[in-house]
Amino acid sequence: MQKPEILIAGRLMPAALESLKHAFTVHEAYETDALEAVIQASGERIRGVASSPFRSVNRDLILRLPNLEIIANFGVGYDNIDASLAAENDVIVTNTPDVLTDEVADTAIGLLIMTARELSAAERWLRAGNWQKSYPLTRGTLRDKRLGIFGLGRIGRAIAHRAQAIGMEVCYHNRSRLRDVNYPYISSLRELATHCDVLLCAAPGGEATRGLIGPDIFEALGPDGIFINIGRGSTVDETALIKALKDGTIMSAGLDVFEDEPNVPAELLAMDHVVLLPHVASASQHTRNAMAQLQVDNLTGWFEKGAPVTPVAETPWPRS
Repeated sequence: MQKPEILIAGRLMPAALESLKHAFTVHEAYETDALEAVIQASGERIRGVASSPFRSVNRDLILRLPNLEIIANFGVGYDNIDASLAAENDVIVTNTPDVLTDEVADTAIGLLIMTARELSAAERWLRAGNWQKSYPLTRGTLRDKRLGIFGLGRIGRAIAHRAQAIGMEVCYHNRSRLRDVNYPYISSLRELATHCDVLLCAAPGGEATRGLIGPDIFEALGPDGIFINIGRGSTVDETALIKALKDGTIMSAGLDVFEDEPNVPAELLAMDHVVLLPHVASASQHTRNAMAQLQVDNLTGWFEKGAPVTPVAETPWPRS
């Protein structure tokens, strides 16, 4: 029996790639030229795409694969995929939720503590041989502080649970109030920033959230405020964030995601009161292997059983 043909768009975990090669006829295309060659030679036979967050599965690519049935993304965020167009063309889109929730939430709390207590700067101070001078007392603390979460989805809820365990109050803003949580709901993002001491973004990317966190939000957060982002860099006006950090509009920031990854602005790199991580919130071997397996399971589930494991909201299964 002939194996279904799939396109590998973006670099995958080695274990996932090996599993896919066993189950499918695989076309690997990591660069633009290679992708064009694959489409020209095999585009009409490709029925699935395995994508990574750093490869756009956009309108042009979807429309040039006329027999495409499924796009399986590696990652919970899928703003790299035109899911609305996929839905219009009866193409299933899947992501890898749940398996990374705890890892990302742990990282968010670690980043929050590092930022509030200046732990990265303190370590650099020690490594530079300055301990005998005593590191200055930090302005930041999490004692009696309120955490405002923008995006109370799976990951946001896991962060909220951990934040409560370290004594923080929690409030949140979503597009609408959630009926199954007891945290105070704040009706606007600006009001959330006004209401909290730490603003944490766990919101998805995409056009609906692009640049929402800008000058007015930082002004509302205030000079003692801390901003944490483990969601998507696209949600932030990065120029406004840099200005807010430079002029003291907010106190500090902890960032795992950036607007133009892997390019981090030199201004942020030069700031000692900012903690920067290279998008590693889910980057443990345990969690990335689980994400890779779920990506594989979505593809094999579709082609072997006609049922994806974790379809996204835009392409639910079974179809109504």
